[in-house]
Amino acid sequence: VEAICRILPIAPSTYYRTLDLCDEKHCFAREHRAKRDLHDLHHAEEIKRIWKESSGRYGVRKVWQKLKREGYIIARCTVARLMKKLGIQGVWRGKNKQTTRS
Repeated sequence: VEAICRILPIAPSTYYRTLDLCDEKHCFAREHRAKRDLHDLHHAEEIKRIWKESSGRYGVRKVWQKLKREGYIIARCTVARLMKKLGIQGVWRGKNKQTTRS
């Protein structure tokens, strides 16, 4: 196992931990991943809805705050990851153009 782990960029402890989590009937790591994917699908729909309601103006911070106000428990980094995956972002504010001072 150690020789394989040296070739692959993983630690032996990672291999053994995954082996402990998985038995012949169930794989808890896979179940955890599937549960995360289900949450991601639901949260992605809500993120798209909030973003569309704001006419594409809201960025990660405002979408996250609106989700919190609506009662969702979600991390800001999760909102950022899903928005990046969906290919949506907020509008950037432009800098004020400085004119000649009189």
